[in-house]
Amino acid sequence: MPNKIWKGHWDAVAIAAAILLALSFVFGGASRDHALRLALVELAALPLLVLGAGRLIRTGIWREHRFALGLLAAVIALPLIQLIPLPPAVWGSLPGRDQMVLALQLAGLEPGWSPLSLAPDHTWRSALALTPPAAFFIAMLSLSQPQRETLVRFCIAGAIVGIVLGAAQLASGGERLYPWATTDAGSVNGFFANRNHLASHLLIALPFAITLGAATLRRRNQRTSALWFGALFAGLVVVALAAIRSRAGITLFAPVMMASLLATWIAAGRGRPGPGLLLVVGAVGAALTAVAVLALPPILARFDTEGVPELRFERWPLVAETAQTYLPLGSGIGSFDPVYRSVEPLEELDGSFFNQAHNEYLETWLEAGWLGAGLILAFLVWYARRCWSAWKAPPSRERDLQRAASIGVGVLLLHSVGDYPLRTAALAVVFALCCGLLELAGRPDPAR
Repeated sequence: MPNKIWKGHWDAVAIAAAILLALSFVFGGASRDHALRLALVELAALPLLVLGAGRLIRTGIWREHRFALGLLAAVIALPLIQLIPLPPAVWGSLPGRDQMVLALQLAGLEPGWSPLSLAPDHTWRSALALTPPAAFFIAMLSLSQPQRETLVRFCIAGAIVGIVLGAAQLASGGERLYPWATTDAGSVNGFFANRNHLASHLLIALPFAITLGAATLRRRNQRTSALWFGALFAGLVVVALAAIRSRAGITLFAPVMMASLLATWIAAGRGRPGPGLLLVVGAVGAALTAVAVLALPPILARFDTEGVPELRFERWPLVAETAQTYLPLGSGIGSFDPVYRSVEPLEELDGSFFNQAHNEYLETWLEAGWLGAGLILAFLVWYARRCWSAWKAPPSRERDLQRAASIGVGVLLLHSVGDYPLRTAALAVVFALCCGLLELAGRPDPAR
């Protein structure tokens, strides 16, 4: 059984998790060109990884989560395996390496021992980037329910602080108050370098806020302050998304809001919608009306490309064709940029750069081949099973969080179709938080 410290609201694991979450928001909002800040987040994950893993082993909880932990281990092992040096005969026979072998021979050099990855330094950096989300996921499995709920509230608070910082950025009208050099100055980014990633953070926090508020309706003697907060937060998210003008955030808002309202209805007891639920709907409706009246033209302008093609869509066929060259093992995690540069048509060379595929599934297909596709499929199977367990269960404090977490995971899975949100440490840690909550849906409901 867990020790007495674990039963307290705060202990070493919870404190380490809260520190990592805070550092992720402050220093983990970009995916490149800021190695020192990202290294601080990765270093902060090491104590949590040791403490969380130690508790799982000591208490035997890991046995309840064999599949999820095995899947996590496989994800971490993938880039490490790609770094193992291979004999010249083996490496030279891998798909896509013939041109490199030919170049070495023309230069009068003999191929030596080389790893599978075509960009070992990028692959090693990708492996290190997995440390924060892996540590946070392991910690979530070992924390108590009040501790997990506190971390969820920290996540919501981080979203609110991001909105406030974004409002200050908008009011400044210049390049001030932006924590990242590689950012879209003049837009609302919050702690992130990309407006789309701030929008994803808000959409993840939305179901948690209104679901926790609706849970108070199950008991009449509970205070309704949480419900009011959830309604106000929902309206604030609508206004913030209008200011951010993220096409991904605006597109995903409708399905996220519908799923969140369904989770809210279940959390309230599955009864006839009462004044509490109508309060949330009214707050969202009022915010949508205000946005439609005051800010609709600028939002529509974001979707009006005036005949200009979307480059990411046009380049996906070339990425898919290049991936075929390196099947079945892929070119190496993190190698997309140099690999794409080697096949980029001359007519596409301009001042812009295509450093990511803007489609995580397609990029994984290129970098990890069949094994990467298999891991994605295994994750989707896990996700479907845990969603089924969470949504069919009766209302309880723990199940409410799990249903909200399933929506948060879905936000990032859908956003990854046209972007790369999980390559930012902040969203990777939030993703791990949601996955940790959802994994617990496989356990029997303690309320029953």
